[in-house]
Amino acid sequence: MTKLMPGEKPPQFILFSFDGVGVSKNWDEFLKAADETDSRFTALMTGLYFLTDKAKRRYRGPGHLPGESALAFGGTKAEVKEEISYLNRTWYDGHEMGTHYVGHFCAGTKYPGKSWSSKDWSHELDQFFSLMNNWRRNTGITDGPDLAFGPDVVKGGRTQCLEGSPATLFPALRKHGMTWDSSMPADKPGIFWPSKSRVNGIWEFPIPYVYSPALKANQTALDYNFWFTFNGAKNAPKSAPKIRRIVEQTYEYMYKRAFEGNRAPIVIANHFNEWSGNAFNPATYDFMRAVCGKPETICATYQDVIAWMELQDPQVLADLQKLAPVATGPNK
Repeated sequence: MTKLMPGEKPPQFILFSFDGVGVSKNWDEFLKAADETDSRFTALMTGLYFLTDKAKRRYRGPGHLPGESALAFGGTKAEVKEEISYLNRTWYDGHEMGTHYVGHFCAGTKYPGKSWSSKDWSHELDQFFSLMNNWRRNTGITDGPDLAFGPDVVKGGRTQCLEGSPATLFPALRKHGMTWDSSMPADKPGIFWPSKSRVNGIWEFPIPYVYSPALKANQTALDYNFWFTFNGAKNAPKSAPKIRRIVEQTYEYMYKRAFEGNRAPIVIANHFNEWSGNAFNPATYDFMRAVCGKPETICATYQDVIAWMELQDPQVLADLQKLAPVATGPNK
């Protein structure tokens, strides 16, 4: 954490974040890769996993009945305890804990997040933090480790399917003492410095919309979106090597253009899901291993980067925010 002198280049921050963080061998692999490269990432927790299937009626999403959700709950008591153990391990390893909310109600479900009001988002966050606080009482689990952290450490998150808007979401975040969001698809192509909402004071780290050399087109750089572009998100395990090359080449291009250009933080948004033959996770942890140990490159958390930005002279930060986006097209 150092202040830049005028004209001095900032470090290249890379923000790895993972939606949902259900138990998976991929979670082990990312913890291992982060340890090897002295990296920090952000785990975005899904509130459903604090509940056993039998306790699912403890959750009620906005506009939904108790126990309704678009994804499965946490399973058995043993599975919920395993989830708690992974969350604790992640926290003790120095990573950031954020929220991926609870019910995962996307477009196509009854009353999806894109239709929610600020009151609805606030209700969903109330549910999330209650499930965190009361996971033992809700499930009847009396043994195993306690959760090693509390709701106070959660300062941001990503909404389901990137739904919602700053106008409806940000007031709910501010009400819950949160400081950042990484849900909004970028409103312009390229990688650029994040900005802070003047109304609610929330830092927004958008999901990049960048040029992909492998696709020869601009692409929303989120694993599911890569998959949808590739074949409409159809399961095709034999295509996994090709998909990995597309993702890896896109990430490498993002890094090259940002590092040599405006040095804006790079958001890498991923899931642990083994979609289409686990096409995406190896590409992401290989990228982590390839770049996180490089000079002037820091793989950090959202709170890390916010602390760094708020340490800078306001004019220095404003000058960075005025720099043109990079990775907007071929050789740009």
